[in-house]
Amino acid sequence: MTLGSGGSSVVVPRNFRLLEELERGEKGIGDGTVSYGMDDGDDIYMRSWTGTIIGPHNSVHEGRIYQLKLFCDKDYPEKPPTVRFHSRVNMTCVNHETGVVEPKKFGIVANWQREYTMEDILVQLKKEMAAPHNRKLVQPPEDEYDDDDDDDDG
Repeated sequence: MTLGSGGSSVVVPRNFRLLEELERGEKGIGDGTVSYGMDDGDDIYMRSWTGTIIGPHNSVHEGRIYQLKLFCDKDYPEKPPTVRFHSRVNMTCVNHETGVVEPKKFGIVANWQREYTMEDILVQLKKEMAAPHNRKLVQPPEDEYDDDDDDDDG
């Protein structure tokens, strides 16, 4: 996001941008079927986020709640966050083994622009669920992908 008029513009610093996104995510988005927030309130770099998508009506995803992890590295928003479904899902843009949204197969990430937000990604994923090539795909049982990075602290 840039501020300014005419020929001059100011690039909003990463942390201000993420604070804006956090505030917006906490307020709730649109019809409430998409939401997101920080994973760890103590993460001063605001890198780890959790997203939720409630599956769209008239699709095999209806009635399901999908949890996702978004990771905004230090180069966000210049570069897109990595996005990974925590809940199992069968979609053409998602790696079936890991749950990672594959950038080359998901337009908004493949064609990332600084103005895009995590909200845009989640809304676009929900639209993708309802798209003809995904809306009728057989879905795996409602469980989670194996976590390689044991964050159980135990």
